[in-house]
Amino acid sequence: MSRENKGFGKFLLGLGIGAGIGVLLAPKKGSEMREDVKDSFKELAKRIKNIDKEEVKDNMLERLNSLQEELKDLDKEKALKIAKEKAEDIKEKAEELAAYARDKATPYVEEAAESVRKEAIKATKKVLKKLEDK
Repeated sequence: MSRENKGFGKFLLGLGIGAGIGVLLAPKKGSEMREDVKDSFKELAKRIKNIDKEEVKDNMLERLNSLQEELKDLDKEKALKIAKEKAEDIKEKAEELAAYARDKATPYVEEAAESVRKEAIKATKKVLKKLEDK
């Protein structure tokens, strides 16, 4: 139920209470008070009958659509928050993987570098020996 409809219900309740208090406190005869109360209720009934049902329906649909849009925005915000959290998790895992690769690959890289160094020394010695022999 929309605020407008709740407000109208409160208005009607207030009108009824006001009429009741007015009847109790009015310095009129009982028959006059009953007639006033009767007129007040007729007026209230007239107002209720004159409510534009299409206007109320349109108003409720408009508010419902507004609520749905707010929920979509909330879903987008929630999805964005989740995506950011997942991106951070992926970043952390990638950094862990890179560190792991560095740690585990270092012995192999060092071994390969040492092998290259030894081969370079051998090749340099061969070249020097050939040069000395000439």
